[in-house]
Amino acid sequence: MEKIHEFLNDLGSSDFESWVLVNKAFNTFCKGEDIMECGFNKQSGYVYIALENGISIASCFGQDVEYIVFNFETGDEEFFDEYEQAQNYDHER
Repeated sequence: MEKIHEFLNDLGSSDFESWVLVNKAFNTFCKGEDIMECGFNKQSGYVYIALENGISIASCFGQDVEYIVFNFETGDEEFFDEYEQAQNYDHER
């Protein structure tokens, strides 16, 4: 696992802003959910927190947070503006 200071050092200013937005969303809507992984995807520009419940909280270039549900069977990703929408989608599968 990458050390937190190494992860943060890789972030540019807009990436760091995304990190702050993702953390605020986690604390507001998902606090208490188990975190599987936190990271920065250099290819997509997304900073994310992946939760054990299958939902990722992500932002790129300091833009609004998105909630992503990944379908491991098909490899598809579904993007939502609200955490509750992602939770409901997850339960419909």
